[in-house]
Amino acid sequence: MFRKKVYKYIGITCVSLAAAACGVPALTEKTENRTVPASYNNSQDTVNIARMKWKEYFTDPYLAALIDTALKNNQELNITLQEIEIARNEIRARKGEYLPFVGVRGAAGVEKVGRYTSQGAGDATTEIEPGKEMPDPLPDFLLGAYATWEVDIWHKLHNAKKAAVTRYLSSVEGRNFIVTTLIAEIANSYYELLALDNQLGIVKQNIDILNNALEVVKLQKEASRVTELAVRKFEAEVLNTQSLQYDIRQKITETENRINFLLGRYPQPIQRNLQTFDSPMPEIIHSGIPSQLLANRPDIKQAELDLAASKLDIKVAKAQFYPSLGISASLGYNAFNPAYLFRTPKSLMYSLAGDLIAPLVNKNAIKATYYTANAKQVQAAYNYERTILNAYVEVANQLIKIGNLSKSYDLKSKQVQALSESIAISNSLFQSARADYMEVLLTQRDALESKFELIETKKQQLNAMVNVYQALGGGWN
Repeated sequence: MFRKKVYKYIGITCVSLAAAACGVPALTEKTENRTVPASYNNSQDTVNIARMKWKEYFTDPYLAALIDTALKNNQELNITLQEIEIARNEIRARKGEYLPFVGVRGAAGVEKVGRYTSQGAGDATTEIEPGKEMPDPLPDFLLGAYATWEVDIWHKLHNAKKAAVTRYLSSVEGRNFIVTTLIAEIANSYYELLALDNQLGIVKQNIDILNNALEVVKLQKEASRVTELAVRKFEAEVLNTQSLQYDIRQKITETENRINFLLGRYPQPIQRNLQTFDSPMPEIIHSGIPSQLLANRPDIKQAELDLAASKLDIKVAKAQFYPSLGISASLGYNAFNPAYLFRTPKSLMYSLAGDLIAPLVNKNAIKATYYTANAKQVQAAYNYERTILNAYVEVANQLIKIGNLSKSYDLKSKQVQALSESIAISNSLFQSARADYMEVLLTQRDALESKFELIETKKQQLNAMVNVYQALGGGWN
């Protein structure tokens, strides 16, 4: 008879398992595209500047000190470190889920039931020992250990833990990506500061030149060679140029404060080396091959890890359709009088039970979780492909930009040289009355603008060097 009951339960279990397995919806996961072009501009050079440490790439000691301070104090970076710690704690939580839960319980209570109830009538006619009735009301004392354990037969808990580990690694790559971005932002702001310093120096030189020209115009006006209009025009140009320096000073202050903010400190002067701005650009940029982006770019590795975690989430969601096996047990002492609590085996109590639970009807919540996990996997696959494409485009743009800026800088250098020579020529012609004063003013204005443009082009060159290093994945190592 007992054997028939066992077979009956086994049969019910098998039917439940089959029904649960048949109820899993069929979904199609998206397979990500990992292909990238073979090269940048048909170059087969595998040397990659992204492998260089940032201290080797940025050799200016003042810039290196700024970056080093930012890596210690930047608030956004420190916030990300706490997110990493949160992800690490998630691993601990997931790991604990597939281990047995063991607890200790102590309890004390009292119960009074009605005399004319089945329990009350039974207690009234029950003797603990001959001549000793059951206490009324009935105290209850308990001390024992309890354990529960979900057997991970479908690897649901194990996959959940692997997903948590993968997301922890993803958060580490996210931190690395913030490091590369932070380093690039500080370097670009530093070079912008150097450019503003150079512009301020040029404005001061131009003010001196205009003041000298103004004195000449005043002398010529006394000699009746020019009118008061020429004097006023030169005075206005001097005042306009003098006002430029305050606009530049304001930009310098804002740029210094932006750097200080990235360094996590209050405004203070930024030390810098002006000679760095005039340093020559490298003739060759070693960008390596596009496939190296998969290993160098932290955001690509982060997207890849997020994709792997989303695939594990599908497995976890799928396991919800299958029966779960739980085991519970308890062991301890239970008595109505503390004096009897530890009498063995009379006060000893224990239990052992197994539960097999399978969803059969109304599985909408489980299906919704499953569909959501699949949608997030597809989303993660597209995000991974987009991240790779964006990385390649960033590198390609910066490499082309570096080449174009080099040619532009050479041409603007010649323009500045020609206009600088034209200032002396226009002044000489003006003093000999062979040129109008407006020609002198326009020549000086054009020279000033061309010098500003040359400085801006040089700054863009330095920024491109920073940006291509970041785009290739350099800085976090």
